[in-house]
Amino acid sequence: MEASWRQVAGGRGRARGRATAAPSGNGVHLRGAGGGREKGSVGAVPSGASPGGVATTTAAGSRHSPAGSQALQTTAASELMSQKKFEEIKKANQAAARKLVEEQFSCSSEEEGDEDFEGKQGKIVANTFITYTTQTDGDTRELERTKQYVNEAFQAAAMTCLICIASVKRNQAVWSCSGCFCIFHMPCIQKWAKDSQFLVSSVTDDDFGKRDYPWPCPKCRFEYKRSETPSRYYCYCGKVEDPPLDPWLVPHSCGQVCEREFKPPCGHKCLLLCHPGPCPPCPKMVTTTCYCKKAKPIPRRCSAKEWSCQLPCGQKLLCGQHKCENPCHAGSCQPCPRVSRQKCVCGKKVAERSCASPLWHCDQVCGKTLPCGNHTCEQVCHVGACGECPRSGKRFCPCQKSKFSLPCTEDVPTCGDSCDKVLECGIHRCSQRCHRGPCETCRQEVEKHCRCGKHTKRMPCHKPYLCETKCVKMRDCQKHQCRRKCCPGNCPPCDQNCGRTLGCRNHKCPSVCHRGSCYPCPETVDVKCNCGNTKVTVPCGRERTTRPPKCKEQCSRPPTCHHTSQEKHRCHFGSCPPCHQPCQKVLEKCGHLCPAPCHDQALIKQTGRHQPTGPWEQPSEPAFIQTALPCPPCQVPILMECLGKHEVSPLPCHAVGPYSCKRVCGRILDCQNHTCMKECHKVTKTDGCTGKNKAGPECLPCEEGCSKSRPLGCLHPCILPCHPGECPPCVQMLRMKCHCKITSLYVECRKITTADVNEKNLLSCCKNQCPKELPCGHRCKEMCHPGECPFNCNQKVKLRCPCKRIKKELQCNKVRENQVSIECDTTCKEMKRKASEIKEAEAKAAFEEEKRRQQAELEAFENRLKGRRKKNRKRDEVAVELSLWQKHKYYLLSVCGVVVVVFAWYITHYVN
Repeated sequence: MEASWRQVAGGRGRARGRATAAPSGNGVHLRGAGGGREKGSVGAVPSGASPGGVATTTAAGSRHSPAGSQALQTTAASELMSQKKFEEIKKANQAAARKLVEEQFSCSSEEEGDEDFEGKQGKIVANTFITYTTQTDGDTRELERTKQYVNEAFQAAAMTCLICIASVKRNQAVWSCSGCFCIFHMPCIQKWAKDSQFLVSSVTDDDFGKRDYPWPCPKCRFEYKRSETPSRYYCYCGKVEDPPLDPWLVPHSCGQVCEREFKPPCGHKCLLLCHPGPCPPCPKMVTTTCYCKKAKPIPRRCSAKEWSCQLPCGQKLLCGQHKCENPCHAGSCQPCPRVSRQKCVCGKKVAERSCASPLWHCDQVCGKTLPCGNHTCEQVCHVGACGECPRSGKRFCPCQKSKFSLPCTEDVPTCGDSCDKVLECGIHRCSQRCHRGPCETCRQEVEKHCRCGKHTKRMPCHKPYLCETKCVKMRDCQKHQCRRKCCPGNCPPCDQNCGRTLGCRNHKCPSVCHRGSCYPCPETVDVKCNCGNTKVTVPCGRERTTRPPKCKEQCSRPPTCHHTSQEKHRCHFGSCPPCHQPCQKVLEKCGHLCPAPCHDQALIKQTGRHQPTGPWEQPSEPAFIQTALPCPPCQVPILMECLGKHEVSPLPCHAVGPYSCKRVCGRILDCQNHTCMKECHKVTKTDGCTGKNKAGPECLPCEEGCSKSRPLGCLHPCILPCHPGECPPCVQMLRMKCHCKITSLYVECRKITTADVNEKNLLSCCKNQCPKELPCGHRCKEMCHPGECPFNCNQKVKLRCPCKRIKKELQCNKVRENQVSIECDTTCKEMKRKASEIKEAEAKAAFEEEKRRQQAELEAFENRLKGRRKKNRKRDEVAVELSLWQKHKYYLLSVCGVVVVVFAWYITHYVN
């Protein structure tokens, strides 16, 4: 696999991606988008050559100009995308570096959060078990194991499988030993049980696998039957198979009431929810009396129902003389502790002995004369009669073949027969005559087989024959040979040490050499905090993955800054967090104390470092270093007045001095109208200058025009610069229109602004006739005036009758008021009658013409239907005679038109 800096995004494999052109130097090279070898090389491309098939001649360039432009666009887009990705990766790396630095050099708040969480968790567990100890002699020591198991169940990676030395997770199937309550992974304990049974049965059982051999717990060696090998995953109380994972319950718990019987059994059941470890002591309350039955019954916890009233017991001891003086106790009374003088059983000695053991034996021989009168008792101090003399009665000879009746004073003689007792070899018999004492050693030569049965040799019978052949059979460990000389086949167990490295990787197996897996390491290791005051005990091998405990002790390291003591913080590993105490160094310039946080070990980014050429090059220097920074500028506030004496503001000590408040100066200038607009500045007082707001020589002179208010109606500025006092009258000539809006008049501004209404009307009059038209359409006869024209038109107008034949001249105002009207006379009426008759004659002639035309069309249609010949049709045609109107209609129409024109001309010229 190629390095990450050689791979190009977009594909994998050799030439799997599509090639893209990338400019490099003076030439062009193609590089596949995959991780394959690059085609071409970086640098100048020889003339006439084409890396990756790209033409470089002018003709080729002209032929492939569209492709070339597309390639350039693709290259630009890819470069833009690469630059964008580079910036994103750069930002991510910078954020990761900042996070790493903060975690390494700052006091982590996560640890405080973890400590708070552990404290709350401890309070919850303590509140759970507090009811077991709040009443009547609760024993907290018996709850420690249960508390420990519950705490470990809640903590991440606290429970460890001793077989595989791995953490037991919440979602893994487990099995809990009923003896030691240790938790193992289900596959681990199943493999352990299977291997244990296989090893025992393969070594000790001829019928391999047929007998039911037990298997032990890896920790407590508690033995289980073969039928008790776990095959299903149950909760702690054994009620629910495959309990579901619930984050609100103890891991591997079903959440139901435990209801397991207490040990030792008391008739009650556990009331906790399904939990790991042993059940706590029985919390039930029972009424019971003390051991001696003297005190009154009182209510007590069932787990502590046996109690002592602390009164003397008073029972009679086994000695029969004294009474038990111990306080009320359980079980039988102790032996009597008093001492008395007592005789031994034979009565010869008297000694001071414990009253609890009155029978004792001295070390003297009895010495009493036996009933035979010839011998004495040789028994040591004994009880009862000494018995008969052992030499009295019938006695056998040494070979046990002959019996003699002799006095006890005489010894039994030998019988003279052969001894014939079986010798020590167990094969031959003694060949001597009857004799006293042991028989001699067997000296017969026999053909003897060695113990292993491989060799034979002729030798004395009493000597054992062991050959020099070493046994090559494997011992029970199946690793080492027996190597015992002349082994009969029952090879002893292997006596060598196992020596295999245990799962903890720290110790070797101390047992003798064996088959199968070694037992888990029995050792425990203390994982300590940095100061060593807090520790947690874990199985050996887990110390590498177990986080050190949170120590509540204060860190005892000396401060690394100039302070005499560092801030209080808890014990930790690594360097102490940066000091946040006030610096309190005396500043040289002002003598104040530095209030900034301690900066003796500030973390700064190192500058001037060698920049790596790529991610494959490891940095030789750290990016951040700790160094002492100088004290920051003094920030103690000092009251200072600004240059223009506008305000008094607190300034930092390091910036004390004349300053500008950035406000406008605001002092009144000589014009008495404006103020100085210069930024706050220094003002020098002169002898003739009085008043705080008086402008000084440093203020800007007023360069503005006069801005005083003008008279009402005057829109012209004052011609003088800004000045004190009143402005002169305005003599500016105003150009204005007269009332009729035709003539332009020029009037002084002061005359307009000081004139009243009548004077303004006279000034605005052009002295000409008003050009406005009255509603009647005639021109106003008045002189130029304001407002509406008066309606008193006396202009003569012509008025006609309705037929426009008669006309008269009258005044316009009377005609507008509808006071005069002209009616038509008889002539007018006669002309109207003649015109109507002409119209009726024309309409009637047109109607008759239309009727005849329709009659002709009807007859023609009927003739076509009858199918007559053309000749007959002409013969049958009816001659239609034209009317007078049809013959002379064109002449009549021309005459009528001339008459109408003449009549209109007459009315137009004579009536008006």
